[in-house]
Amino acid sequence: MYNCFKDFPKEVRRLAEKDVSEKILADYNDVFADIMNGFLFHGEQVVSPDDLVNAKDKSQYKADGKLHEQERDVTKFLKKDNLTVVMAGFEHQTKAEKFMPLRQIGYDGAGYRAQLLDKHMDRAYPVITLVLYFGLKPWPYSQNLKGVLDIPEDYYPFVSDYEMKNLFQVAFLKPEQVKWFKSDFRYVADYFVQKRLTDDYKPSAETIDHVDATLKLMSVLTDDERFEAVIADLSKKKEGVNMCDVLDRVENRGIEKGIEKGIEKGIEKGYDKAQREAVVRMLRSGKLSKEDIAEYSGLTVDAVERIEQQEMSLT
Repeated sequence: MYNCFKDFPKEVRRLAEKDVSEKILADYNDVFADIMNGFLFHGEQVVSPDDLVNAKDKSQYKADGKLHEQERDVTKFLKKDNLTVVMAGFEHQTKAEKFMPLRQIGYDGAGYRAQLLDKHMDRAYPVITLVLYFGLKPWPYSQNLKGVLDIPEDYYPFVSDYEMKNLFQVAFLKPEQVKWFKSDFRYVADYFVQKRLTDDYKPSAETIDHVDATLKLMSVLTDDERFEAVIADLSKKKEGVNMCDVLDRVENRGIEKGIEKGIEKGIEKGYDKAQREAVVRMLRSGKLSKEDIAEYSGLTVDAVERIEQQEMSLT
């Protein structure tokens, strides 16, 4: 696929690609409907993918005499009999943001203003924002507008509040709640729930429908580019791809990277962080002898045994 960001500086390119990758999976109607059904209706199939229609994600507002643009991650209309029932938008948050209620009121307000500007409007529909937070620590900030405003006491009663009602902390779902989701989003949710509870991940053997989009989102949310790097390898697989396949290739990429660094440095005594991580992965795989691990990593057998003893002392 052509990368339109390839000529950008690395930092700008990564941010631009991150922004795009966050949207790809949820933009599939089956995933969008599944996220709504899972979080809003606890898995009950209320929203049908067939009833969803894409909406433009960008809106404009004027400030300081200039026209500015704001953009949601993904937005869709839910329609019944050609009438809009609700407009729903998602925001992906890998980190907690103190002023998120201000951002949400801006998104929702833009949705309502668009209705007011429609000359043919004879009915108004609700605008809903779902904030999907993937942090492994609880959301630390207020979830309502008044909680993030610096309001003089005399004026507090006169300030209208606005609640960030639909903040969903994905990693804090209960394992049984992950089962609410039927689309590929369940693999993403399951990963973060397991990582929070055990700092480990046991992959599912169920087939992934949208492999490219799922792994790009995983790469963005975990800040681990290996998830995206294995897409090309997995595309060659004739049978269905599951998270077991993904994890195998992700781990192999880590081992290969550690091996390359070890060979480049040619260290016979002592080792660096990359070599140690590579050795630990190879030990855990149980597929190689200590002699083979030493040869691949560029370390001595004694060094491999020291790493093994250190690893055992930590478990």
